[in-house]
Amino acid sequence: MIALTHVPSPNMQSCERTFVPQAAIDFARARAQHAAYCQALRDCRAKVVTLNVNEPLADATFIEDTAIVLDEVAVLCSMGAASRRGEPARIEPVLREYREIARIEPPATIEGGDVLRVGRTFLVGQSCRTNAAGIKLLTALCSRYGYQVTPIPDRGCLHLKTACTALADGRLLVNPAWIDATALAGYELVSVPEAEPWGANVALVRSKVLLAAAHVQTAELIDGLGFTVQAIELSEFAKAEGGVTCLSLLIS
Repeated sequence: MIALTHVPSPNMQSCERTFVPQAAIDFARARAQHAAYCQALRDCRAKVVTLNVNEPLADATFIEDTAIVLDEVAVLCSMGAASRRGEPARIEPVLREYREIARIEPPATIEGGDVLRVGRTFLVGQSCRTNAAGIKLLTALCSRYGYQVTPIPDRGCLHLKTACTALADGRLLVNPAWIDATALAGYELVSVPEAEPWGANVALVRSKVLLAAAHVQTAELIDGLGFTVQAIELSEFAKAEGGVTCLSLLIS
């Protein structure tokens, strides 16, 4: 497994925020937390490739949003935030080392944080960053390779993966307050504790479930389901509306 990551930008304080208030980001701490995050990926036997191609751009460290990686092709995203639209082009040369490239172009928009793969299905959040045109184009592209796309309305959160991620056994970890759970009929849902609404964002890396250290109750819940959990301190990225999946682009 390859994990593409990107160094935090020194301009991170100016990053896009939609559902979280402004808060001071400690850049030195963010860099230390990012280094620990990359080490956690290595501990999961992922080969970590850390990029520095978008460093002036405030949200550059949230590399997950720039692309959607299928087994056959990598789809460069059309970012929903105007300030981020330059990011995918600079990621493209690295992605070309692993996959052929396809693109979704404006006015269609889609961000990787809205796209969750579960088997041969992609659940795609209808959000403030991903529009109907973006979902339509991704659906057409995925159908060429035998994948299905299911749109999932979300509310009160930035991306689908803020409120819904997948566990290794196919169960979905969700915050039902932030998504339309009726659209997930057929999946077994595990709700995060109400006290930890951001806890549904976890990353499955080989046999481990990575999650933010702040989500103690969620960690206990996942551990009780029989999974190996590794908590990572991500306080500075939470201030930027980021979570554990946002900081890497995983390529199997």
